[in-house]
Amino acid sequence: MIAAYAARFSPDDPLAALEVGEQPAPAPRDGWTVVDVRASALNHHDLWSLRGVGLRAEQLPMILGTDAAGVTADGREVVVHGVIGGPSGHGVPADEPRSLLSERYPGTLAEQVAVPAWNLVDKPAELSFVEAACLPTAWLTAYRMLFTTGRATPGQRVLVQGAGGGLATAAVVLGAAAGLEVVVTSRDEAKRERALALGAAAAAETGARVPRVDLVLESVGRATWSHSVRSVRPGGTIVVAGATSGDAEHAELQRIFFQEITVAGTTMGSRDDLRHLLAFLARTGVRPLVDSTFPLADARDALARLAAGEQFGKIVVEP
Repeated sequence: MIAAYAARFSPDDPLAALEVGEQPAPAPRDGWTVVDVRASALNHHDLWSLRGVGLRAEQLPMILGTDAAGVTADGREVVVHGVIGGPSGHGVPADEPRSLLSERYPGTLAEQVAVPAWNLVDKPAELSFVEAACLPTAWLTAYRMLFTTGRATPGQRVLVQGAGGGLATAAVVLGAAAGLEVVVTSRDEAKRERALALGAAAAAETGARVPRVDLVLESVGRATWSHSVRSVRPGGTIVVAGATSGDAEHAELQRIFFQEITVAGTTMGSRDDLRHLLAFLARTGVRPLVDSTFPLADARDALARLAAGEQFGKIVVEP
């Protein structure tokens, strides 16, 4: 089968480590199901894998991709929950650490992917395969940050750091649909304008003063951490799901404990979170913003667009 995979590591030029070509099809395995992939969305995790983060040389070649929607052999239309394993096992040994597809097991940028049967969630008929493929990483993380970990309720004000990426775009759309007042930041004026068009109540330059918020969604790290701590109200919450600009140099602990700010970490989301997210979209008419689609054979061009930061919304690859 055709797949996009890490053939080597290249820390400074991740695309130099990418190959698109033949890889073995998934072998049958007890408790697992093979899915014919109809669409797979890209994430920065794919670029980090090409750089060698989270993988060892002996795992190569590793098929990239954590997100997919497709069809099983019996015709079931499904969305793949990309978190494999954990305390309860679900198709892998219970003592095996939790991982994402493309970390221990081949990923979704391929014509087929195998996952534990437990990881499959029915795709609502209201969503296309392309739309559904956008959800299991960025949109699922945004949903969990807002509603499961952040416990946001209608009428609250939420700050989303770094408009433009898949996570931030998802948070704007989901938050606005749920009755939240969403404030976004970005250095790019065009991205701020697009966030406003998607439902953000306000958009500001990165680091600019904003009204105090109940909740901050933080995935940037060093470049925005101080601004996040200054922007949340006393007793508010900062939910952290990443640090794309690196770890914060100063934790600002004095402000955190004096103002009783809660800092909560979260990674991806549960299978139940994914089911709830799919139901939310099916019932509200909210849809993920798709930046562009590429055939699998052109996965290099798709990843180059992601690496250049040119996208607004999700980039999707279709086998």
